[in-house]
Amino acid sequence: MSKIITDEKLIDELLNRSVVEILPSRKELKSLLMSGEKIRIYIGTDATGTSLHLGHATNYIILEKFRKLGHEVIFLIGDFTSRIGDPTDKLASRKQLTRVDVKKNIKTWLKQVEPIINFNDKKNPVKIKFNHDWLSKLTFEDVVNIASNFTVQQMLERDMFEKRIREKKPIYLHEFFYPLMQGYDSVAMDVDVEMCGNDQKFNALAGRTLLRKIKNKEKFVFITTLLENPVTKEKMMSKSLGTGVFLDETIENMFGKIMAQPDENIPQLFTDCTYIDLDEIENIKKQLIAKIINPRDIKIKLAFEITKIFHGEEKATKAQEHFEKVISKKELPDEIAEIKIVTGELLIDVLVKNKLATSKADARRKIDQDGIKVDNEIMRDWQVRLDKDYAGKILKAGKREFRRIKIV
Repeated sequence: MSKIITDEKLIDELLNRSVVEILPSRKELKSLLMSGEKIRIYIGTDATGTSLHLGHATNYIILEKFRKLGHEVIFLIGDFTSRIGDPTDKLASRKQLTRVDVKKNIKTWLKQVEPIINFNDKKNPVKIKFNHDWLSKLTFEDVVNIASNFTVQQMLERDMFEKRIREKKPIYLHEFFYPLMQGYDSVAMDVDVEMCGNDQKFNALAGRTLLRKIKNKEKFVFITTLLENPVTKEKMMSKSLGTGVFLDETIENMFGKIMAQPDENIPQLFTDCTYIDLDEIENIKKQLIAKIINPRDIKIKLAFEITKIFHGEEKATKAQEHFEKVISKKELPDEIAEIKIVTGELLIDVLVKNKLATSKADARRKIDQDGIKVDNEIMRDWQVRLDKDYAGKILKAGKREFRRIKIV
């Protein structure tokens, strides 16, 4: 059995770094953590995509800090709730997933977060749970009883529902079930704390209501910051939209995508996605504001620190060298993968087949935006066929993808 650590400095950082709000209060949760009592904390993630991103990593870093203090932590995979579809921030109903879709999506999740969560600690192991295990067993009578704790007015208070009503867009009945089911997770696991992003506050509070009414137990809601651009207020990362920096990126792509982040995102990415000391981050902020350092130099440090977490220091160093050589100096990388192309294949098909574009539409978009080159010549015709004249040439997609063409 693990020992509960009550180091006040560690607890203070845990309660203040990357945290928006703690309900009912930080003071009460700090008191509980300082008491030495072991508590149960969870965070749930819906299986709506195959890749997790840096926004998820923020929460998992905090979850691991709770585990290192000796508390019981639960890594919950929302394999049932993801089939309902969370309406949060959506002006239209989400596409409902099948059980097969969900299983495919979560196949590599644990591997993606292994760099930040120790799944091998025998003294205080992480509990991995799936909410299909209890939600799929609820009877209709159970669901009616759960629903009886809420009013329609409470559900309609959600921003996205109000917007849909104003815009005369449909609200499907099953979408009301989402906060009920996520809320019931807290009851089924009998938790003391639920961690969530600021966009999940409504759902987490539904769980607090259910836990109080069904088990007469209070639950803390630990709300973490969302990665948002401070100027545009747009999300930096989105699993459902496929934007941002994903944990299963190649080393070069992870480094490059962090370097592509706007300068204004630097301080929050340091705070939420690295282990750099807060005092050092505060100093970086001051230097950026005073314009006494080049944001690009600080961004290189940021990209290195994040890439190091997920790929190790040696590979992060190579990624930095690759970026400086290929992106900054516009030189060719030392190693270029070869692709085999049948004589006469359409460029658009080559891009999709070799995963340089996600679809033909994506390939056409990249070509139209001058994002595809062969030996530094911009390819503007998506209907061009690649023949023997292209043998040995370098196909470049975007800024970071290079392939040597072999015609067969």
